[in-house]
Amino acid sequence: MDSFPAYFPLAGRKVVIAGTGEGADAKARLFDGSPAALVRLEDHAAFLPGSYTGAVLAFVSSADEVFAQAAARAARAAGVLVNVVDRPDMCDFNTPAVIDRGEVVAAVGTGGAAPVLATMLRSDIEAQVPEGAGRVAALMRNFQSEVRGALPTLHERRAFLREALSGEAAQAAMTGDMEKAGQLFREALARNVRKEGKVRFVAGKGPADLLTLRAVRALSAADVLVIDEAADPEVVTMARRDAHRLSPAEATPEHLIELARSGRQVVRLVAAPVEAADIQALAAAGVAVEVLLAAPNA
Repeated sequence: MDSFPAYFPLAGRKVVIAGTGEGADAKARLFDGSPAALVRLEDHAAFLPGSYTGAVLAFVSSADEVFAQAAARAARAAGVLVNVVDRPDMCDFNTPAVIDRGEVVAAVGTGGAAPVLATMLRSDIEAQVPEGAGRVAALMRNFQSEVRGALPTLHERRAFLREALSGEAAQAAMTGDMEKAGQLFREALARNVRKEGKVRFVAGKGPADLLTLRAVRALSAADVLVIDEAADPEVVTMARRDAHRLSPAEATPEHLIELARSGRQVVRLVAAPVEAADIQALAAAGVAVEVLLAAPNA
């Protein structure tokens, strides 16, 4: 990863755009509908650090090299991160191709190397992100405190929210009926029953494109990940990066049973045939087990 993507909250924040022309106007359009206070600088004020005080981001766009350098210098003197249009070597950050769904924002960046490619990829991804996704995210945000109170354990919250995202409340939010969505979400939270954990054995030898969709989803939902040394690195990258990791030596049947009984979703990436004795030990303890191998005839 050559560039680290980060999101800056815009509510109550100031964004400065220095310069004129299509480049400056295009940057301004990025913030249409956002809660940020947008400040445009077109004259000598762009050269004064005080013009950028309190800003979270600054964009500079000008065909005049002297203007661009002076404005960028002033913004940095005020402690503001700067993007200079069409001058990657002068940028503290690059502007990605953005998919805006309100509460849901996705971005594709190429580190300034190929913005046209980023735009093309954005179009492909945009088609997969429904218009109502932002309303679903807003629903989840509105209930954050209630969910934390009802489900104090992180893995329990994750299990509930994963189910809620495909439930009736999310569907209501997707269609725009936020009042009904809130009612359904609260009802689902009230009747939520502690979910039992599960242990899934996933083929980790690779290649990654032979994994079934079910296996991919299991990797993305794992609370605990056990990786065999010979597992394909490309398969490993498909797992949640924040999942707790155990070494194969630590992943004894007794330990996996304990984790599953506490509600964890455990994925064991295996690069060799699964030991029948391990599966039998888990099943004998009443733990749900699933073996997800490569797609048939792949």
